[in-house]
Amino acid sequence: MKLFKKTLSAAALAAGALVAATPAAAQVQGQMATADISRAILGTTALQTAYNQVGTTYAAQIEQRSTKQQQLTQLLQPFDSNGDGQLAESELAGVQSSPNFTQIQTLEQEIANLNAQVNAARVYAVEQVFAQYPAALTEVAEAQNIAIVFQPDMLQYAKQGTDITSLITTSLNAKVPSVQIVPPANYRPNQNAAQIFQEIQQTLLRAQIIQQQQAAQQGQQQSAPAGR
Repeated sequence: MKLFKKTLSAAALAAGALVAATPAAAQVQGQMATADISRAILGTTALQTAYNQVGTTYAAQIEQRSTKQQQLTQLLQPFDSNGDGQLAESELAGVQSSPNFTQIQTLEQEIANLNAQVNAARVYAVEQVFAQYPAALTEVAEAQNIAIVFQPDMLQYAKQGTDITSLITTSLNAKVPSVQIVPPANYRPNQNAAQIFQEIQQTLLRAQIIQQQQAAQQGQQQSAPAGR
């Protein structure tokens, strides 16, 4: 993703310089649009199905991870003096001198290994969809007579209708109807796909937080006494 973004950034700067330096009649012909790579991939049926399948196929690893995380939390809780759920530098010294330090280290390593198995499956799914992204982007851009495509976070203003992310998702759905979730032996994720996976995880986390906040607000409204 970083590599892809660097390419897009370079293209954007070059395009800006071209528009500024050439007469109006010689400017690039075609529209400009925005597209969010991670959002386009996240919206595909293939990836959403794959994520659901990971929850089933790797249910044992996910359950083990949850159990070990609870054990780790219980061991670390006595050192969390301010109760914020995180350990400050001053609190880590107590952990390292604890008689349970070896067990804590073992649990952390086991949790990391389980996370790696589950996340490898998700990254593998993302990578398969991402492989078709350039073709989908080109297809949509040519169909819509679009000359330049930017990442949305590169723009300060864009009119409604200039975002083609959903169109790219539609193209990806046709090109990648399904993906595999079991990586091959000695699988090493593509760096760009791994970066997109991280962005997808952040997007999902933000959505989860928003849902929790909305549910909390609805609960407060329902429990509030009716006005007279």
